[in-house]
Amino acid sequence: MAISKDRSIGFASVRTSKKMSRTINFYLKSYNITSEQWSVLRTLSEHDHISQKELSIRADKDQATLTKILDLLEKSEVIKRKVNPSDRRSFLIMITEKGKKLVEEVAPYLEEIFSKIINGIDEESLHIYLKVLQQIEDNADSLLEDVNN
Repeated sequence: MAISKDRSIGFASVRTSKKMSRTINFYLKSYNITSEQWSVLRTLSEHDHISQKELSIRADKDQATLTKILDLLEKSEVIKRKVNPSDRRSFLIMITEKGKKLVEEVAPYLEEIFSKIINGIDEESLHIYLKVLQQIEDNADSLLEDVNN
């Protein structure tokens, strides 16, 4: 009997993603930040002074989740919201100096952790893995677009 794609690809992908998130969360604990918060802060460090909607797209977070994350990051004083001068109903999200320092400290640390996660995997295999992941993501996006149209 053949193993289903749901089991071999779906469950394996979800299981691996959860294990990586737990690992990253464990190592980020000492910085008082979660992997979800980190992904938003890192995105903001690359694209500062952007609207919450744009940040939502770039960080791949729905609006409700992003709002909760931004509330926590603002409370930690690593980001701040400013009324958008071109649209008073929206905010521009900015990284603070404290946030920039946190990114400078955490980014190299996480690079070390990810180096350990991919330990023993050669460059060619990693390249193929990333290419396959991108194709799976593109296919999933197409399926979602079909449903939404």
